[in-house]
Amino acid sequence: MELLLVLPLFAFLILLTLFLLVLRRAGRFIARTRDVERFRRQVRDLAGRIERSLGEICARVDELRRGQLGADALADDLSASLDAVGRYADEARGLRPPTDARRIRDEIVGELERAARALEMIEHGRSIQASARSGGREVEAQTSIKRGYLNVLHAREAINHQAELARVVGVRDDAGLERPLP
Repeated sequence: MELLLVLPLFAFLILLTLFLLVLRRAGRFIARTRDVERFRRQVRDLAGRIERSLGEICARVDELRRGQLGADALADDLSASLDAVGRYADEARGLRPPTDARRIRDEIVGELERAARALEMIEHGRSIQASARSGGREVEAQTSIKRGYLNVLHAREAINHQAELARVVGVRDDAGLERPLP
């Protein structure tokens, strides 16, 4: 008689243990999914703000390159853009990506540092152009502005590419199998 009482209790304990294990794995998977979605959302938001900021300064620098804007008119815009790029880089360093997306974060930070150097090069050319109106210094100014402008464009493209890569980051389960999110 005691065996008839113990067997259902034992079966219940086994089922309860299996149920708890399934719940635990499902909870981990949901947490990883939530982390991936948070990272995607943060990268999408950051990349959008970077695109707007760098797009605006590129338009202004292009006007300077074409002679439609004076060198002094760009000084405040460049300092504001340098400040914004620095803040974006700090924000990107603070992102907590899933393991598979650390490279994306590092690439975004690297491209923001590249954009900052490019903006400094543009500022160098702008200051030369504002102080020296003719001669060899004018050519140096134009070269610095053009190189900086092209580097900002390339950094923008690379950041957009990394944002696209972040959009398709998948979630890995406990077995190491990747499950892409819709």
